[in-house]
Amino acid sequence: MSEREEFAGRLQRAVARLIGPPGTIGELRRLTGGATKSTWAFTADVGGRNLPLVMQLSSRRATAAGEPLAELPRVTGKDDAALMQAAARAGVPTPPIRAVLTDQFERGGYIMDFVPGETIARRLLREPAHAPLRADFAAQCGAILGRIHAIDRAAAPFLVPFGAAAQVDLYRRVFQSYDHPVPALDLGFRWAADHVPAARRMSVVHGDFRMGNLICGPERIAAAIDWEVSHLGDPMEDLGWLCVKTWRFGGKSPVGGIGRREDLFAAYERATGIAVVPADVRFWEVFGSVKWAVMCLMKGQAHHRDGGERSVEQHAIGRRMEEPIHDFLQLLAGED
Repeated sequence: MSEREEFAGRLQRAVARLIGPPGTIGELRRLTGGATKSTWAFTADVGGRNLPLVMQLSSRRATAAGEPLAELPRVTGKDDAALMQAAARAGVPTPPIRAVLTDQFERGGYIMDFVPGETIARRLLREPAHAPLRADFAAQCGAILGRIHAIDRAAAPFLVPFGAAAQVDLYRRVFQSYDHPVPALDLGFRWAADHVPAARRMSVVHGDFRMGNLICGPERIAAAIDWEVSHLGDPMEDLGWLCVKTWRFGGKSPVGGIGRREDLFAAYERATGIAVVPADVRFWEVFGSVKWAVMCLMKGQAHHRDGGERSVEQHAIGRRMEEPIHDFLQLLAGED
């Protein structure tokens, strides 16, 4: 029996026991194999119905205890599933969870419904079929973020606090751990330390709410995915991250390349009854470019470390570090 056949057999047994028999697996294909989890799409025969499903399995963390990278929040396995279920109860569009895997696969994971739609930004920004989505994309994002920030924290006791000051400190230490001097990033961290916003409130924060992590139909956002860096923190972080220039993918408008900040803020305020502080959002947008530059460095240098991922894709991301640095300098100069 091949390794793939053995894997499919374990998956079939898990589906049959947790979702319904016979669980026969078809069209099994791997979608991603990232640093935090791997994603598989497949169909399963459950009671005579052919269900399109997605499985996500937690990956082994390559960082050693004591390294700054080991301190970055990471939500995996049953916790990831529990957070999405809590989000769904709060009215957030998320893929419905079918089963949580505990002992069927090493390090665990979960199975969820396949949500049809588009995630590729260049199509969402340009194709005529998505024109209705573009018309109120920013408002939809504001409403969804309002619901995310209303998630009951008691339903996610595994989330750790990770506010602005903690992030500036940790990402600075991560950057310094690579011994790869970049004067513009030194400037970025000095600016961030000098502009940390007041801690006005704390909520569940998605942490990576942006174009690419939203499954979109022609008119509506169908699901928010990739919750693995969620934490407790400043809700304005999610609004600022959404506006980071990298996630505009060439679009001219600040909200995902599609919408206006004013529409994002107004929809968020309608959903929450809480006023947005634009200066706080601006901090997270500016610091977001600094943070993404460090993430690019992390990805590009990963292969140099023991147990690191060797990937052409990761190398390519690493070579783009200069782009968010340039974005940061533009923002300091008052350009958008």
